[in-house]
Amino acid sequence: MQRRQFVQTLGAGSAVAGLGLLGGCAAGGSGAKVVVVGGGYGGATAAKYVRLFSDQGIDVTLIEPNAAFVSCPISNLVIQGSKTIADVTTPYTNLQSRHGVKVVKDMVASIDAEKRTVKLASGGELPYDRLIVSPGVDFMWETLPGMAKDGAKDKVLHAWKAGAQTVALRQQLEAMPDGGVYALSIPLAPYRCPPGPYERACMVANYFKKAKPKSKVVIFDANDDIQSKKGLFMKAWKDHYDGMIDYRPKHRVTDVDAATNTLKFEFNDDFKASVANVVPAMRAGDIAVKTGLATANNRWCEVDFLTFESKARKNIHVLGDAIQIAPGMPKSGHMANQHAKTCAAAVVALLQGKEPLQLPIYANTCYSFVTDEDVVHVASVHRYDAEKKTMLTVPGSGGVSVAASELEGRYAMAWARNIWADTLA
Repeated sequence: MQRRQFVQTLGAGSAVAGLGLLGGCAAGGSGAKVVVVGGGYGGATAAKYVRLFSDQGIDVTLIEPNAAFVSCPISNLVIQGSKTIADVTTPYTNLQSRHGVKVVKDMVASIDAEKRTVKLASGGELPYDRLIVSPGVDFMWETLPGMAKDGAKDKVLHAWKAGAQTVALRQQLEAMPDGGVYALSIPLAPYRCPPGPYERACMVANYFKKAKPKSKVVIFDANDDIQSKKGLFMKAWKDHYDGMIDYRPKHRVTDVDAATNTLKFEFNDDFKASVANVVPAMRAGDIAVKTGLATANNRWCEVDFLTFESKARKNIHVLGDAIQIAPGMPKSGHMANQHAKTCAAAVVALLQGKEPLQLPIYANTCYSFVTDEDVVHVASVHRYDAEKKTMLTVPGSGGVSVAASELEGRYAMAWARNIWADTLA
């Protein structure tokens, strides 16, 4: 099998193949109740696969405030203009009609880990035998005092949760005069999707190149250097956007004046932009912090990587971007999908009184558009290490693209369609 063909197979089903569990975990668990909080890549996948792995024997309720799933991967193409928000949006209807997942459109107000109940914002209460929390990320707004002013968050956007802000950022760029400056600030790692900001810079520059050729992109990176695919992004900036993208490392934003689109830095001069796109520092979603699940610096959730059960709360499992990651493990949609399958298998086994599988193996592939057609990727394979009790990257696995190509662009869209189907179809 050629390397690129292998990378394509590291898609939606790889966690299932690595776990080898479809026969071993099917059926049983009748009458047990699993509640899933959050319908992103982690939560929606977990809800679906608990039903599949238990042969529909376990009752699953998914609590999600949004009517549809909106994918962060591919959403930078909405900002660039070649996709619409509808292109990255999928309803939850198949989870209900095909898999029997009960979808409750609501927010979780609180979790009682002792009583094993979830209280909804609307006032209802749900019992559970096992709870899966996939809360994604929330932002550490306290690090940017100016963003607390009225209207600031509606003017200076993060667009790091795909949806309304993705569309709004596109509209800001459309309204910007030719010759204006778009400023993108990147927080210190770890943050959701390491290569995402650099892909976004490419997509905005791609739009400017076609529609506003006098405009510029300035990247203010709080990190010392580019966090992912450095050589590939630098080559793309030179080949396609020479003189249009200005990359500035070691620029940590400490405040924002939203009224004037001015960024303030720890050690550097203030910068006023035509459009300011500020991505704040991140932590686990609010419900995880409120429930005491975020035990790593009150920021990320520590888990047992065999089951994704919280180290702080029994019978509660945490997935996706909210967790304290293992070495070499990115915070990505694909990884959340893989977490979910490992967790779903473990939850079914535990509810059946069985021991969870001891050697989960799963993969990650992350595609980044550098033009509206050319794409680069990074991939990795991870396995459980029983001695260190964590996931380790398999030596020699994965790798990065040799160069950007249109062929990789076709792979990227095939990957997206496959993982959306695996999560929601």
